[in-house]
Amino acid sequence: MDILFKPIFSNIFGWLAEPVGARLKIMGRALTYRNYRLFFIGQGLSLIGTWMQAVALGWLVYRLTGSKALLGIVGFASQIPALFFSPIAGVFSDRYDRHRTIIITQILAMTQGAILAILAYAGLIAVWHIIVLSVFLGIVNAFDMPTRQAFISQMVKRKEDLGNAIALNSIMFNSARLIGPSIAGFIIAAFGEKTCFLINAISFLAAIAALLMMRDIKIVPFVSSEPIFASIREGFKYAMSAVYIRTSIFLLGCVSLFGMPYMVLMPVFAKEVLRGGPQTLGLLTGAFGIGALVGGVVLSLKKSAKGLEKTIYFSALVLGAGNLAFSFSGNLYLSMSFLVIMGFGMMTTMASGNTLIQTTVSEHMRGRVMSFYNVAFMGIAPFGSLLAGSVAQEAGAPNTLLFSGIVVILVAIILSQINSRKNEINTF
Repeated sequence: MDILFKPIFSNIFGWLAEPVGARLKIMGRALTYRNYRLFFIGQGLSLIGTWMQAVALGWLVYRLTGSKALLGIVGFASQIPALFFSPIAGVFSDRYDRHRTIIITQILAMTQGAILAILAYAGLIAVWHIIVLSVFLGIVNAFDMPTRQAFISQMVKRKEDLGNAIALNSIMFNSARLIGPSIAGFIIAAFGEKTCFLINAISFLAAIAALLMMRDIKIVPFVSSEPIFASIREGFKYAMSAVYIRTSIFLLGCVSLFGMPYMVLMPVFAKEVLRGGPQTLGLLTGAFGIGALVGGVVLSLKKSAKGLEKTIYFSALVLGAGNLAFSFSGNLYLSMSFLVIMGFGMMTTMASGNTLIQTTVSEHMRGRVMSFYNVAFMGIAPFGSLLAGSVAQEAGAPNTLLFSGIVVILVAIILSQINSRKNEINTF
């Protein structure tokens, strides 16, 4: 168990020993790059709208149908395209201009939000509309996410600042996760879900404007000679041959399958377990965001990637323990506390894996390898959503999360002990 606990606590006490000014300078060093600053601001504003729409969509589906299974189906529809399209998107990311690709994906995502808003304001929206539009957004995200992850290395010119940029990216994402749902809960209660859809569509203008303002983007050599599926095979062989990449992707896949379905079931916990409304849902989602935000801050203070190969297992263990504890809670404040723990565990697991991969991958493989990261992160998650919705329909939401927590804990312990005994993963 020493491999799980020692690194994280030694790092925390090391960070606390630093002067405050030095810690802040270390934490924000990627923001010294103009292009990354623009990206950070634009995406941060856009993601607030994205999280508002996510909460509103879940609440709308549950309000219209009262079905836990349909919550799982909608989550499945939005994420399953990543499984099939991400590997192709990875090849595109290594062959074509990533900057232009991201602009196109942001325009398409804005269009999806606008269509949802129009249907909702017209009073015509039905569950089948939501499922179709969720699939469409899932395809867009399958191209957007690996391209966006690979694009970070073009905005941050020094490799040693890459891990910090990834951590700041997580802070941005989870700050939006905290702010967006909290606002959404009150807006849904006052104006309905349709207003959240409209705000989300408008918020993409900030991201698009920021991307258009970038200049002097670092050029990387793009691969273009091989057939697409040959390039996918090459990327897969590369990922499976690299220890850091292989183990990170495998653990992230397990976490995505068993550790992430909590989001699909949040409307059930808010309405049935805690006897609340949309504000309760916003508070629960926001509490998870607080934990994730703290995790991002902790990782952003790291000066290097050293020790992350151990931190990733500790973080998965924390996530599993949070799931397990949350499943027993019937009190709002206790539930929020456990969700803070879950948020910390989820964010540090995902960001640690992302950093381990991005600091070891070759540049010409970056897009393809990040596409496999996206498959583990998003492509496996829909099966978790579908499974969670189906099991919750029969066994209840608390029992579903109890099972998920136990599985994540066991996977984290088993993998850490296997790698410890075999000494497969060495420190940087």
